[in-house]
Amino acid sequence: MKLKIFTTCCLFSLLLCLTGQNATYGQVYSDKVVGKKNADVIDSLKAAPYPYALPIYGKKAAALGFNLPYSAGIGVNYLWQQSDLVINNLQVGFNYGPLHNVDEIIRFNNATSTASGWNIRPDIWLFPFLNVYGILAKASPSTAVDFGIYVPDADGNWSNVLSMNTKANFQASTLGFGLTPTIGVGGGWMALDVNFTWSDIAELEKPAFATVFGPRLGKSFKLKKPERNIALWVGGFRLHLNSGTTGSLQLNEVIDISGLQARVDNGIAKVGSSQQQVDTWWSGLTPVEQKNPVNMAKYETANRALDAAGTFLNGLDEALNDDKHATVQYSLDKRPKDMWNFIIGSQFQYNKHWMVRCEYGFLGSRKQVIAGLQYRFGL
Repeated sequence: MKLKIFTTCCLFSLLLCLTGQNATYGQVYSDKVVGKKNADVIDSLKAAPYPYALPIYGKKAAALGFNLPYSAGIGVNYLWQQSDLVINNLQVGFNYGPLHNVDEIIRFNNATSTASGWNIRPDIWLFPFLNVYGILAKASPSTAVDFGIYVPDADGNWSNVLSMNTKANFQASTLGFGLTPTIGVGGGWMALDVNFTWSDIAELEKPAFATVFGPRLGKSFKLKKPERNIALWVGGFRLHLNSGTTGSLQLNEVIDISGLQARVDNGIAKVGSSQQQVDTWWSGLTPVEQKNPVNMAKYETANRALDAAGTFLNGLDEALNDDKHATVQYSLDKRPKDMWNFIIGSQFQYNKHWMVRCEYGFLGSRKQVIAGLQYRFGL
């Protein structure tokens, strides 16, 4: 059974935010100048000595008529994002007790996860058609989730025995690197960005690893002043997160525990009542009816779910008795609900040193807004 977003999904919204930023960069590229009207520009590029050490083969590229960007840069980017996740094999425990699988009994009614953050992205053009960059990022997400514990009765109807609201906030730092092969001809360009990041989050046992792939196709339009242009592009954004995650949280940081004890007690009573109904129904069947595969499956499902719900609620009950130090441990497999979303973007280049850009991602279950400022210089 696949479940969308548990309490810890804000951690993964955070990862989406951090890794989403990693694809942001000033959209520059090595552009092959073409056309008779640009003959003077082509001649000047071929005749002028290339003054910088980078990129490697920069002199040869300039001699072939490529207009190269400055070979180094640093960008500052901001990103806001909302995302959904799919979680499998969800296991929960309390106060460092054993973990129990709760996939079958937890159902989510509503979940909204948001994240925002900043990153710094230094880069160099290693070759005329290959940009290499580093990633330093900080972000903080928040997630509000409504979910319930459900158990079946003797007729196979599932009912809610406890509803809960969770909200959690986290902080994280990210380090990583990326590569962007890109080329342009006559102002049209293509870029294939890929990056790899490790995010350090206190609530996770080890840094979370993610990979982003972002292909883009675009066109730059010259303005009246030299070096000034506007670029427009479309593309995609693909995010892959490592699937296994374990961690620990303070219970009172993710759940409002005021009045929770009474609701947990009520939930335990409902589980006991449902178990009694199931046992009464089963004992009322004849031996032949008990061997019926349909009845056997119903009975086994009910007992399995009721046992899981009872274990979860009793563990939560014990944790609430030590509310100041109560913790919840978890283990799960997760992935983005949609690995791909669509991107449109634009950039205003004031000159070859300064540029500002904005990008919007949408479609599917993820949407994001990116804004960035970049300064470039020669090395």
